[in-house]
Order: sequence, then C-alpha cells, then structure tokens
Amino acid sequence: MQLKFDQGRILIVGDVMLDRYWRGAASRVSPEAPIPVVDVQAFDDRPGGAGNVALNIATLSPHVHLLGLLGDDENGAALKKIFNK
Repeated sequence: MQLKFDQGRILIVGDVMLDRYWRGAASRVSPEAPIPVVDVQAFDDRPGGAGNVALNIATLSPHVHLLGLLGDDENGAALKKIFNK
C-alpha cells in the first residue's frame, strides 16, 4: 500500500505558539547577570508547536487543518497573519 499525502486529509490538534527569533549584535555582558546585552536589529516570527507541524505537513498535502487556540493579542494576530499566507 502506497501512502499518498497529497490525497489524504490531515487534522493537527495541539498547542499553537509563536516562536520569535531576535537578531542583533551583542556588545557587552550585563552587569546584573552573565548574559549578553543585545541591540535587536530585526526579528522573525514563526509558528511553533502544532503550528509548525501543520506548516511542515502542508508541504506534503494541501488538505491540512489545524485546530488550536490563539490569544486575542499581538502574538495571536501575528500567527493569524502567518497562517493566512
């Protein structure tokens, strides 16, 4: 039996979260703790958790559905924008 991802329907249920990656230069170490102080130049938002799984499976099948909860806040809006693309 051959598995055909492009013909199946897949439901992903789980925690949907926003992963935010900050980019910038670290010029010094904080005097309060041994951590670098970063001058944030840019950041990337990406779906995490079940959202990441759904996007990965969407490359194999056009019939992917994601069921999860999003907050009514900035992070939820960022995730909605990513998923609508």
